[in-house]
Formats: sequence, C-alpha cells, structure tokens
Amino acid sequence: MAPGVSPVAPAVIVLDVNETLSDMAPMAGRFADVGLPPGDAPLWFAAVLRDGMGLTAAGAPRPFAAVAAGVLRTMLERVLPGADHDAPVAHVLAGFGALDVHPDVPPGIVALADAGHRVVTLSNGAAAVAEGLLTRAGVRGGVEACLSVDDAGAWKPAAAAYRYAAGACGVATGDLLMVAVHPWDIDGAARAGLRTAFIRRDGAPYPEHLTPPALVARGLDDLARRLAAG
Repeated sequence: MAPGVSPVAPAVIVLDVNETLSDMAPMAGRFADVGLPPGDAPLWFAAVLRDGMGLTAAGAPRPFAAVAAGVLRTMLERVLPGADHDAPVAHVLAGFGALDVHPDVPPGIVALADAGHRVVTLSNGAAAVAEGLLTRAGVRGGVEACLSVDDAGAWKPAAAAYRYAAGACGVATGDLLMVAVHPWDIDGAARAGLRTAFIRRDGAPYPEHLTPPALVARGLDDLARRLAAG
C-alpha cells in the first residue's frame, strides 16, 4: 500500500465515469450516422484522452467537450474535406447524453450506498454528463456528488485532479478509493496517495508497467461484495 494511504475502509468511494460507469458501445452508431467508420469511435475517445492529458501536462487544460469536438473535426475533415462539420460534431457529442450504464452499475451503487459508503464520481468530462447518466439509471440518489476536473484545473491522472476530489469531499487523499476501468487512472490515483480498485469486466490483464491496484473486481456489484467482505 502506498505511503499515507489508510489501511481501513475508505471514507469515500470515487467512481470514474466514461467507460467505468457508461457503456460507450453506442457511440459507434453515432459515428456511422455521420459517415465515419463505427470502429473509429474507440480510437476517437483514446485520442481525446491523449490530447486532454497532453494539454494538462502543458499547463493549458481544455474542457472535455472542446477537445472531443476538435479531434472529431480532424477525423471528419479527412472523410469530408471542406464540409460543414458543426451538425455531425453536435450529433456525436450528443451521444454522451443518451448512454446507459453497464448492468453491474445500478446494483453496485445501491449496495455501496446501503452499506453506508459515501460515493462520488470524478470525471474528465462534464459533471452534467454524469448527472444525466446516473439519473437515467435510477441511481443518482446513491451518489453524493458528481465532480468534474473542470473545477480542478487538471485532467486525471494529474495529482491535482485527485487532490481536488479529496478537498471537495473534506477528506485526505488516503481516505479515497478510486474506482476505474482505466489503468492510467489507477496509476495516477495511486501515485497521488489514493487507494485504488480496478474494474476488469473483460478479463484483460493489468499492465505491468503501471502501479497495481489494491483491489480488482469484475464489476461494481462485485466491488461492493468485496468491500463488504473486508
């Protein structure tokens, strides 16, 4: 366990949003709608994360939507050079407001809340996206707050993002448990002094070059069971 990380149950469970909670598979259909290969949707999302993190490292972070739109415009320009891309960009980005959660998420959040855990979300995207996602899933009441790095001045995995979450929750970083499907998020959180839990739905191995998680679970419901078992 990293220095300064509490060995007892976490005071607050922090959930990543995009892909950790949301099933982003339908974004492929949005890509097809605007004439882009459906298989490029995951590449787009990875490029958005790359550029957002790069801008943070350069000291000039931008909102998720701005970066997402910028990357998408470059992809559209390759397929439809010189066209007006405003409507296609708006259509794809609107897809975030229609996503559903993974099946394990609602029972997981309910179980965590029923066990008395404080639960918040922390996203590189807008807080409103998380609010809508949880509301559609019927579990917004089980989440204390939806936090965004927009208020931190830095994208995850910068330490400032995790420190912001700790401050917003009124606890030390070592009292947070960061839950994510992204190994880079787990690594960044661990380096910032948080406890970590890796959600491994697809069974993929965790990268050896990154800080390993304290816990590994098959879903949010499985994580709740593991925490309850101590």
